[in-house]
Amino acid sequence: MLIRLSCICRVTLTFFAFIFATQAAAGPIDRVEPPFWWQGFEHKELQIMIHGHGTARFDVSVEYPGVTVNRVERVESENYVFLYLDIDAAAEPGRFDIVLKDDGIRVVHEYELKQKNSDPEHTKGFSPADAIYLVTPDRFANGDPTNDSVDGLSDRLDRDNDYGRHGGDLAGLTDSLDYIRDMGFTAIWLNPILENAMPEASYHGYATTDYYRIDPRFGSNAEYRDFVATAKAKGLGIIMDMITNHCGREHWWMHDVPNPDWFNFLDDYHQTSSAKATIFDPYASEFDKKIYFDGWYVPAMPDLNQRNPLLADYLIQNAIWWVEYLGLTGIRLDTYGFSDKEFLSDWTRRIMQEFPNFNITGEETVENPALLSYWQRGKENHDGYVSWLPSLLDFPLFHAMNESLTKETLWWESPWSPVYEILASDFVYPDPMNLVVFPDNHDQSRIYTKVGENYDLFRMAMAYYLTMRGIPQIYYGTEVLMSHPRDDGNHGEIRAEFPGGWDDHEKNAFTGEGLSNDERNAQVFLTKLLTWREEASVIHTGELMQFTPIKNVYAYFRYDDSDTVMVVFNRGKEPVDLDAARFAERLGDSRFAEDVISGKRINLETTIKLEPMSVMILEIE
Repeated sequence: MLIRLSCICRVTLTFFAFIFATQAAAGPIDRVEPPFWWQGFEHKELQIMIHGHGTARFDVSVEYPGVTVNRVERVESENYVFLYLDIDAAAEPGRFDIVLKDDGIRVVHEYELKQKNSDPEHTKGFSPADAIYLVTPDRFANGDPTNDSVDGLSDRLDRDNDYGRHGGDLAGLTDSLDYIRDMGFTAIWLNPILENAMPEASYHGYATTDYYRIDPRFGSNAEYRDFVATAKAKGLGIIMDMITNHCGREHWWMHDVPNPDWFNFLDDYHQTSSAKATIFDPYASEFDKKIYFDGWYVPAMPDLNQRNPLLADYLIQNAIWWVEYLGLTGIRLDTYGFSDKEFLSDWTRRIMQEFPNFNITGEETVENPALLSYWQRGKENHDGYVSWLPSLLDFPLFHAMNESLTKETLWWESPWSPVYEILASDFVYPDPMNLVVFPDNHDQSRIYTKVGENYDLFRMAMAYYLTMRGIPQIYYGTEVLMSHPRDDGNHGEIRAEFPGGWDDHEKNAFTGEGLSNDERNAQVFLTKLLTWREEASVIHTGELMQFTPIKNVYAYFRYDDSDTVMVVFNRGKEPVDLDAARFAERLGDSRFAEDVISGKRINLETTIKLEPMSVMILEIE
């Protein structure tokens, strides 16, 4: 008896035999993940997870030139088989049958082996030459109202609720690509858009319930791939937000757990301590390490046990699958240090092995550079830990800059000391130029709120992050001064709807309609800096030299063999005549500079006149 479970089912059986086979296979296969794979990877072994009622009792075989069954792994649940295949370099792309047989029942699933894209540009990673636009998709633009609520998904459209679904989607993002590119951005980081079939607060995307399916309220897998291709054609790479630490409580695994050790603390809930120092502490207890690594982030997000080798392989392959399927520019990995350390090393190593020109940045929310640097590729760590992670989100610089912009100081102090001193710690990083720098994000108060809606301080922040070493990331709406009522606003407030993303908005950032003068000016200002930065290679690859801040004035240089840029701030309420001779080390015999912001030509022979609460970006002639 034969059932072919593929895109096209061909069944040639008598009526009764058909009924018997259908019941017996109710079904032997309801999920096969990954759904297809590619020939051409460095790592030749492929894990295929097969799930279905009673699947474990079936013998599994494959007959295809160059593809052999290495081993078959079974787990405690009788509904899983983990098939490990070896794919020889001689195996031709094509379709082959995975055959399951048991007691006269024969079930066939047709599997496809595609050819890996050999073009290095297909997965070329983001770099300091890029500027990243971070978007929370549900809150950016609603391009397809028909998918705002989806049958079978209980979390339905509720725009009056900060934590409800608002309807933003891939269609809205696709319609907005020209706006994003015209501002001068070259990459887009999307908060997660995989399925989140959760009963509530699913809009943010961090509670995955299916690792191989885009949430239908955003679109489909095919629409995501089309979105990436359209963005690339416009000069925009896409960075995918991934999560390996946890899944959503409604993930289908929770209803049929493969093994008791698939999750940590499955029957004895413990929340993580979030005590990040335990990762690095040479004196930390094993008890504290276990609570930190294995504890759940929140009750709605079960903690995955990446020490389980089957789960580890599944998560590694899932990341590789999305990179190749979409042609991504990068990955941002959520809650980086909460996953098992050895797994993280293998996860990043395997991805970078397959895509050597790729880039991955990790979220580790520590304020100490010595702790953050532990995770960067090339760091020689005190405990011998080896990381393969190329980039990290620079939270130490983020916190220092917040303090420098908002700190009240005594007359002999400098408000710029925090950023000056945090940069002095760059020696701990193997590659500080590959860190992602940012004024805010989806988890932090918006920068305009943080600076008390002071437009001058906002301009300083933008100038800083777009000229500092590293890769700048700007959160959607920052360009039009999006803010929220409280500095400690909840995440729903921080992730508000983008003006113009919905038809009933009075303000429209896409057209400028309804924007205040400050909002329009901020948009123009940021666009000017971004478009200038895109062509300013000295900002991408140049060296950095900073001078000790004196009271309210702080200056640093970006320079290479052919270009020099001086960035100088005055956070004081009085003008300052800055003696240019102090900077002769970098200015040399140069007599003039042009201010990128104002377009004015500046005489460097005597003093540089700094207006109160101002910033200048000087291209040295």
